[in-house]
Amino acid sequence: FVGTTDSAGGSFSVGRPVQSLNTPRGNALFADLVEAVFALEAEILPQRNASRMVAINRRASFLPHKDSGAGFGQSTSLIVGLGDYTGGELSIEGTVTDIRYTPVEFDGWNQLHWTLPFVGNRYSLVWFTPAEKE
Repeated sequence: FVGTTDSAGGSFSVGRPVQSLNTPRGNALFADLVEAVFALEAEILPQRNASRMVAINRRASFLPHKDSGAGFGQSTSLIVGLGDYTGGELSIEGTVTDIRYTPVEFDGWNQLHWTLPFVGNRYSLVWFTPAEKE
């Protein structure tokens, strides 16, 4: 998590982008991680179409928002929380969902969502596929 202190949060992406997007810098820095996070997605939800991208968040807290992606829309997101923390649930349109070691699919492009307060070392992985330009 470049540019963060031990207690600060951060986020970066890795993946296999669609043709209209550049390859994330995280791919070169964390080549083994790229393969591991996509293998984890397949293990968590084998019936899901493989995503093209994953956002990796450490101690990141997000205000209410809808994902903007690359501006073309995106697929349904899959999120899971990892680490030693309490709180940190995901609110989706006001419905609170515990994501700690519990994967959840949601439409981040169309549904308002945000992170509830947490204490501890919270990581989250968010898999998605940006839509391509038509």
